[in-house]
Amino acid sequence: MREMTLKNDLLLRAAQGLPVERTPVWVMRQAGRVLPEYRAIRARAGSFIDLVRNPEMACEVTIQPVDLLNVDAAIIFSDILVIPEALGLPYLMDEGTGPRFPRTISTEADVIALSTSDISGKLGYVTDAIKLVKKELNDKVPLIGFAGAPWTIFCYMIEGKGSKEFSKARRMLMENPSLAHRLLTVITDATIEYLLAQIKSGANLVQVFDSWAGVLSPSLYTEFSIPYLNRIAQQITQVPLTIFGKGAWFALREIADLPCQIVGLDWHVRADYARGIAGDKRCLQGNLDPAVLYGNFDQVRKSTQEMLKSFGPQRHIANLGHGVYPDTDPDKLRCFIDTVQSFQH
Repeated sequence: MREMTLKNDLLLRAAQGLPVERTPVWVMRQAGRVLPEYRAIRARAGSFIDLVRNPEMACEVTIQPVDLLNVDAAIIFSDILVIPEALGLPYLMDEGTGPRFPRTISTEADVIALSTSDISGKLGYVTDAIKLVKKELNDKVPLIGFAGAPWTIFCYMIEGKGSKEFSKARRMLMENPSLAHRLLTVITDATIEYLLAQIKSGANLVQVFDSWAGVLSPSLYTEFSIPYLNRIAQQITQVPLTIFGKGAWFALREIADLPCQIVGLDWHVRADYARGIAGDKRCLQGNLDPAVLYGNFDQVRKSTQEMLKSFGPQRHIANLGHGVYPDTDPDKLRCFIDTVQSFQH
């Protein structure tokens, strides 16, 4: 791990198993729609994708939660779907319904036609944003980079949109597993190049989001996700790596055995169960149910304190079990963050 000098390095110390005086906290989707200040910039940008591609605006949005919520880390404002776009499969973002791909992958010819060269160059707008954020943060807190896990990106490239079952993607695993592995390899290579470019540009740690891990059976996850996560983890050695498999409680042991430093947990996983599997070899991140933030302030404080007690004072990064919901009251989110930062074990 490279050495870093930060005014607030709690997150990095927790990630590496070093002692911390309190639990660090950040929130998935903190740079985004829950903040009215974000919505103002989003309106100015014209569209979500325009905002992602504008380094100056992406920088501003990334830093907002550090200033407004006092979180212990920034996470670069971007989207996991920039990888398929860089591979030659552009996406659209429909208001209210989410991402959509006009073209999808269904044949070997489609995979061969993907543009695999200069992924980091094509995604220069993300690395430019990272450089701007690093300059503006001035070492105040760490900056998190991220990418989607190969299986999750595969889902979108096959299905063409979000889905509860991703039946088209899973069908390919059964009907043409060799083609599935070929596409997953292409995605993995691109993801490694992209993450390394983020690190080179200044990301202090990176997270891989396997958002659709939970649609696979344990055996299929072992075959079609874990090997590709392992390839990524083997290459990301310069900074701490978080692997977050939403719904992947069944693969927790396999994820914890990967050469990553942090295992992200959704709200379905008990802290004692996760700690029993990961032991002291991994930092755990999570995992308050985002719906708790719909409760009153006392409920938010009580649930947050219970979560902190269950994980203990070390090797834990406080977070929600998934991204903050867009209709969450920002004051409830502040209550969650304040409760973490004032808690004494």
